[in-house]
Amino acid sequence: MEILMTVSKIASICTMGANASALEKEIGPEQFPVNEHYFGLVNFGNTCYCNSVLQALYFCRPFRDKVLAYKSQPRKKENLLTCLADLFHSIATQKKKVGVIPPKKFITRLRKENELFDNYMQQDAHEFLNYLLNTIADILQEERKQEKQNGRLPNGSVDSESSSPPDPTWVHEIFQGTLTNETRCLTCETVSSKDEDFLDLSVDVEQNTSITHCLRGFSNTETLCSEYKYYCEECRSKQEAHKRMKVKKLPMILALHLKRFKYMDQLHRYTKLSYRVVFPLELRLFNTSGDATNPDRMYDLVAVVVHCGSGPNRGHYIAIVKSHDFWLLFDDDIVEKIDAQAIEEFYGLTSDISKNSESGYILFYQSRD
Repeated sequence: MEILMTVSKIASICTMGANASALEKEIGPEQFPVNEHYFGLVNFGNTCYCNSVLQALYFCRPFRDKVLAYKSQPRKKENLLTCLADLFHSIATQKKKVGVIPPKKFITRLRKENELFDNYMQQDAHEFLNYLLNTIADILQEERKQEKQNGRLPNGSVDSESSSPPDPTWVHEIFQGTLTNETRCLTCETVSSKDEDFLDLSVDVEQNTSITHCLRGFSNTETLCSEYKYYCEECRSKQEAHKRMKVKKLPMILALHLKRFKYMDQLHRYTKLSYRVVFPLELRLFNTSGDATNPDRMYDLVAVVVHCGSGPNRGHYIAIVKSHDFWLLFDDDIVEKIDAQAIEEFYGLTSDISKNSESGYILFYQSRD
C-alpha cells in the first residue's frame, strides 16, 4: 500500500511538472511577464471552492499588493490573514515561474477558525469569499484598535473616541461600494434615501441574458402597495411608493455574484440555474445615482470563479484570470493558457435542461482609474 501511494505521488508530481513546463513553453520566454508566477494550488479534499477564490484574488493586483505589504510588516500572531500573506509571498518569491504549491497552512487555519469549512464537503465559493474579506477587515480593524489602545497612533496621541465606528481598511478601499435605497412617495413625491455599503453585489439571473440585464433587474423600480405600503414622514401616514436601488459609490474592484443556486420547494433542495448569462470583458455601470462620484468609471474583467456541475454541494470550482495581456485557467494544481474567446464557454447553457455546466459564478471587474 505504502509503495503504491509513493508511486501515485511520484506520478502526480511528474504530471504537475509536465503541465508546468508546457505552460512555460506556451507563454514563451519573450512573452513571460517579469516577476510574475503562475502556480496551481493542491486540493486538500474538496477545497477547490477555496483555491479558485484565492487565485482570483491573487490576480486582483490591488488586493495582492496590500496582502504582500502586510507580510512585510513586523511578525504578528498567526491568523487567517498572516496565513494568506505567507501563501501569496510564497507564490510571489518562487525561483521557478510555474509550478504547484500546497496551501496547507491556510486551509488548516481556515478549518480551525470556522466550523463551516472544517470538513471535506464541497462549500460555496461565494460564502468563502464573503467570510475571507470580512475576516481580513475584522483583523485589520482589531490591530488598528490595539495600536490606538497602546498609544501607537501615527501622531503619537492616544485616541479617546473608542465608540466611533472603526476606520475603513484596505479591504474596504478595494472592494467596498455604496448603494442608495431611494423611496419616492406617490402622494407627495418626497424622495427619501438610505445608504448601505457592500463588498460584493448579488444579482438574480435569467435565461439568455447579460450582466447588464441582471444589474438592470437589480435596480428595477418596485411598487410598495397594499399591505407593503411605505410610511411617509411627510404625509405622516402609509402611502403607495416607488422603491429602487442605485449605486452611489463605485468600488475599485466590483465583485458580482450571480445567484445561480435557487431553492426549489417541490424538490426540497437547491438546484443550479445554468442559464446563459453573457459577461463582457469591459463593463460600465449605468444604474448609478444622480449624486454618484465618477459614474462613468470603466471596468475590465480580471477574474471569474466558475462553478462546474449541477448543484451547490456537488461539482467543482475553477478560476479564469487575466494576467497582463493573456488569460489563464486555474483548476487546482493545473494551470493552462486559454484564448479570450474561450471565456464564452463559461457563460452557461442556452437550454433549460438541468445538466452539468461550467458557468461564471463570481465576476471580478477592476476599475481603470
